[in-house]
Amino acid sequence: MDLSIVDLSPVPEGGTATDAFANTVEAAQQAERLGFERFWVAEHHSRESLAGTTPEVLLGHLAAETESIRLGSGAVLLNHYSPFEVAESFAALDGLAPGRVDLGLGRANESPAVDQALGTERHLDDPDGDQRARVEAVANHLADAYPDDHEYADVTLPRSGEGPPTPWVLGSSPSSAEIAGELGLPYCFAAFIRPVFAEHAFDAYREGFQPSPFDLGVDEPTGMVAVNAVCAPTDEEAARLRAVAEATYERLKQGRPTAVSSVEAAIDELGGVPAPTPATLDDDEWPRAVSGSPETLAGILEGLADRVGVDEVMIQHSIPDHEDALRSHRLLAEGVGLPGR
Repeated sequence: MDLSIVDLSPVPEGGTATDAFANTVEAAQQAERLGFERFWVAEHHSRESLAGTTPEVLLGHLAAETESIRLGSGAVLLNHYSPFEVAESFAALDGLAPGRVDLGLGRANESPAVDQALGTERHLDDPDGDQRARVEAVANHLADAYPDDHEYADVTLPRSGEGPPTPWVLGSSPSSAEIAGELGLPYCFAAFIRPVFAEHAFDAYREGFQPSPFDLGVDEPTGMVAVNAVCAPTDEEAARLRAVAEATYERLKQGRPTAVSSVEAAIDELGGVPAPTPATLDDDEWPRAVSGSPETLAGILEGLADRVGVDEVMIQHSIPDHEDALRSHRLLAEGVGLPGR
């Protein structure tokens, strides 16, 4: 099983975006040393607790601070932007880090004020059709695949000579899986959002997969599942750190602000420490967040990956303390047996 990381650039308590980005750089460098496959950064807007707003900016810095790990977006929210603008930005990133750039494409509406500030149309007659058209346009630009008689046939991008960035479709529903399958692109499912759809989404992806019309090196279904996971020396300590994710989900259900400042505050909100994640999950059980010792968590992730038929898991976390987050990644790499670099 390969492991990857998506980093949200959380702002430490009492810190700034500068501190958050420094922590992201350190996490990427550690991930490279430990043998993680890829390191992605996210896009969230107007969140005081998260500094990651513009993946294309942060990735340019990460390209200069790393040497070999694949870098990418998890995700660029394509409903806010021109497909050409996105393709051009990531082609330029590929020029900075030849042959190791992924372009994860997703969608999400923010608050009405943020969407208005971004110039985004919130109410579409066919949002799935709009997203499919946008993803297809990005792929056409990256692969230089527009036919000679198309108005964009002569529109060019920066090229590294190592091949274009790899576009991934990201989502948390079967509709995103269908888009990925129809276009023959890799697919990453966000199980920390709606895990109940995980198996259905990957079934839809494989059933609808058609060989890509784009020359992007994708000839068969290629999938990855993203899981909120935290690792610590013991199952009990890992469950304690998982309290932040659990409290965040409770706040989301109640429509409250989602930032949780500390493990202690999360435990207080929950009324106690969450129970450790069972080492073996029932066939119909897929928690929104999992935790455990290196041995326990490696087994849990392998089981979830097997359930949806993928051999790569992307780790997301909600750990407030940066040192705890780095330790979690290191222990999990040891538990899975990553080779290091």
